[in-house]
Amino acid sequence: MDLSWMAWTWQSALFFSALFLALLVMTLLAIRFPETERIGVLRLPTTRGDRLFLTLVGSAFIHLGWLALAGDAPLWGASLLSLAFGAAMFRWA
Repeated sequence: MDLSWMAWTWQSALFFSALFLALLVMTLLAIRFPETERIGVLRLPTTRGDRLFLTLVGSAFIHLGWLALAGDAPLWGASLLSLAFGAAMFRWA
């Protein structure tokens, strides 16, 4: 299959691989340990899948805000902030 029309970089391949791995892990967890809804600080019932989705959307906004406010600063700070946000989402949301 010719994928030369796509502008793949190792960073985009790593991102999509991590996303696929996260979905695979979430599927295996749902099979092994059935999900139950939980009410956290958001005051709405969420499952693991909901918290993953909210984490991904929140991380996108964190990175966009980082780009708007920090300009040319490296994205490592936004990535670390996103990891902390994701950990908090899965722990308390």
